[in-house]
Amino acid sequence: MPAVIKKELRTYFNTVTGYGFLGFFVLITGYFFVSQNIAASNANYNETLAGSMIMFLILVPVLTMRLFAEEARQKTDQLLYAAPINVTDIVAGKFIAASFLFLLGIVITLIFPYMLSRSGELAWGMTLVGILGYFMMGMCLISVGIFISVLTDNQIVAAAATFAAIFLLLMMDNISSAAPITVASSLVFTGLAVIAVALTVYSSTKNTYAALGFALIGFVIMAVVYFINPNIYDGVIVKALSWFSVLSRFENFYMGILSLSDVVYYITFMFAFLYLTVNVIEKRRWA
Repeated sequence: MPAVIKKELRTYFNTVTGYGFLGFFVLITGYFFVSQNIAASNANYNETLAGSMIMFLILVPVLTMRLFAEEARQKTDQLLYAAPINVTDIVAGKFIAASFLFLLGIVITLIFPYMLSRSGELAWGMTLVGILGYFMMGMCLISVGIFISVLTDNQIVAAAATFAAIFLLLMMDNISSAAPITVASSLVFTGLAVIAVALTVYSSTKNTYAALGFALIGFVIMAVVYFINPNIYDGVIVKALSWFSVLSRFENFYMGILSLSDVVYYITFMFAFLYLTVNVIEKRRWA
């Protein structure tokens, strides 16, 4: 894993990607610092963090688009997979390298809250909790970008798809609020989810009976739950979509509240997409 991390960091800083990322990160954060804190005479640095999240739409695709897509295009991914290192270490190494560059940007911009503390009272506890949430949210989006990068050999496609995915994640609260809440729509949604998972089981095992068995069990459970208490299905779509709202989980961090459930959510979100990335590579490796 250390070799993968060093390789990726060397690639970032041997090209304009790393320096461009850090420069743009500081520039956008500085803009929101001036507008949200200096011009508004506001000592709450978390306002700057919340405002600057818009740059995730650009910076995360730039950070992740080439991690796997470029290697697939150049056919160097086969050499990497043949190396004496497991796939999990490869994915973890690339993720850590990208997250480190993101963390470096955060460290550089610590000069802004320091300036606030020198000119007035700054709640450092609240600020540090906000920075922690900001960093964890960024890592979640990086994990999504890495997953998308492994699905294509075209960097432009990877960047565009990552942009779209991050946009949807940031807008998930608005999307979920517009979702239907009727029992009928929830049953259809749950049924489609069961089918999707069954297809995933088939894709992983190539066992038709296992996939059909899973689907049958899923539909039986759906029917039993419906006949016991159909009200359970009220708002299922909203609840499911809300799980993908990484932005709503930042609210407690923004207010300086360190919630274990939010930390666990971000960690689970990260590991889920990294697991999916490993799974895609493993299937491709032994295909």
